[in-house]
Amino acid sequence: MQSLGSRRRVAALGALALILTIGIGTVAAAGPWNTARTGVAAPVAATAAPVAAAAVRSGALTNAQQTLLAGMAEEEKLAQDLYAAFAALYPSAMWDRIGSAEATHLAAVRTLLTTYAIADPTAGLPAGTFASPSVAAMYADLLAQGSASEAAAFGVGKLVEVDDIAKLDAARVGVTAADVLSVYANLRNGSTQHLNAFTRQLPN
Repeated sequence: MQSLGSRRRVAALGALALILTIGIGTVAAAGPWNTARTGVAAPVAATAAPVAAAAVRSGALTNAQQTLLAGMAEEEKLAQDLYAAFAALYPSAMWDRIGSAEATHLAAVRTLLTTYAIADPTAGLPAGTFASPSVAAMYADLLAQGSASEAAAFGVGKLVEVDDIAKLDAARVGVTAADVLSVYANLRNGSTQHLNAFTRQLPN
């Protein structure tokens, strides 16, 4: 007979799978980027499906894995804040769409931080503000680069997503907790789609 904890864990993971399935269907139905700001449909891929994290731990994380998970919160906030800033500067609707996806990704990481009782380094911080000096410096540098032109901003978006994918690959090494692995996989899928979208906007 399964223990109560096992039954709860199975139920939580089942709910996670259902949420992800619904999210994928919603994004697929939404079609190409919203054209309200430009009037022209851009040939870019749909963003990643909404990502959810289970409220019940499905494993354990080492101290190093906890540190990397907390770092992913700052990584997602950096992307979210940059894309919001570019959305205010430039007409392309993709900034709104990808920025919204990054907000969903950050929410998923924050849920994992709560689930595993890890301090959230992004909690309560306004846009463009970061706890880590290195992330704050990176944000300021990338914002300055992207403020030169929208083409430069697309290049910044590409850099951010390449960095995000590399950090996700590093963070998942050795992780056995199913809920964390599921969120990491979906975040990586989203970053890959965003990377492809930004790359298509740049000259060959």
